[in-house]
Amino acid sequence: MSDPSGLDTRLDEVARQYDDLNAELALPETSRDVEAIKRLGQEIARLEPAVEAYRRLRRVRDELAGARAMREEAADDEMRSLVREEIDRLETDEARLVDELKVLLLPRDPADDGNVIVEIRAGAGGEEAALFASELLRMYLSYARNHGWRAEVMSLNETGINGVKEAIVEISGDGAYSRLKFEGGTHRVQRVPQTESSGRIHTSTATVVVMPEVEEHEVEIDEDRDLRIDVKRSSGPGGQSVNTTDSAVRITHLPTGMVVEIQDEKSQHKNKAKALAVLRARLQEADRQKQREADSAARRSMIGAGDRADKIRTYNYPQDRVTDHRVGMDLSNLPRVLGGDLDKLIDTLITTDQAERLAAVVESGAPG
Repeated sequence: MSDPSGLDTRLDEVARQYDDLNAELALPETSRDVEAIKRLGQEIARLEPAVEAYRRLRRVRDELAGARAMREEAADDEMRSLVREEIDRLETDEARLVDELKVLLLPRDPADDGNVIVEIRAGAGGEEAALFASELLRMYLSYARNHGWRAEVMSLNETGINGVKEAIVEISGDGAYSRLKFEGGTHRVQRVPQTESSGRIHTSTATVVVMPEVEEHEVEIDEDRDLRIDVKRSSGPGGQSVNTTDSAVRITHLPTGMVVEIQDEKSQHKNKAKALAVLRARLQEADRQKQREADSAARRSMIGAGDRADKIRTYNYPQDRVTDHRVGMDLSNLPRVLGGDLDKLIDTLITTDQAERLAAVVESGAPG
């Protein structure tokens, strides 16, 4: 069978790689190497869905070849009709598996399986924006809880009436980044604020930044040369002292001017470790953003830029509606969405991103 798209050739390579990894995992010396077992297991798990789908495709093609041969040999119209129905079913299965495999072979973001750092900041709208940022924080904490992930608020800068000026959250769990990475951008709320006596609808915003968590060895930082670290007394809303020790840590990355301040822990060392984790994530995300801007396919995509200036979603209280502007999707029952029921939105964003990247592959003429 000809392979003009290069799909079968690529799948043969993936299947060989999968078999080689399993053979390496079965070696006696591998059983004594915990790191090797972990690495091989992760690679095998990553390739397995494509290999299993490819094996199903080959079985379907074998059955299809047999059915077509039977059609040529069919002795009567009734038999030919039955065989034709079988061929139609198998051709549908073949087309579905080919589409599935094209998606499975798309270049994969290595950060997808890992943990994520989410930053939420109040935008335009004063106290109403801070209240909205607080609701977004609760929404993502609920979403993490619904998926069995662990969520830790690393930094929280609140206003006096339960609003949030800025929050930084670490969410840990399998696939956390892959599910949340399209949440980055400007979120907009339209509603009548509690403080508005005339009943006018106001529009306020909050920005969300989503970054994969970075291992220490992935981003090198020369603490002596690149960082200025200031320590001060922690303070809460209104300036009151949180504790009596100088535990708040403010790190300035001198080459870029990035500043991270963490004061949530009573331990200076813990606050410093958290601040460094956020700084590493921000530095890597800046590099990833440069790469996306240089990549024409990514630049054309509606999904995946994650730029905080992009208005991505509106939460309209009077109409009880959430609209994602990137995919033109409207959902009713706004309280349910703000309660963490985001999967319908996120699934649509992921599917749309896959379709766009597939179209870019086809346009570039690259093998599937």
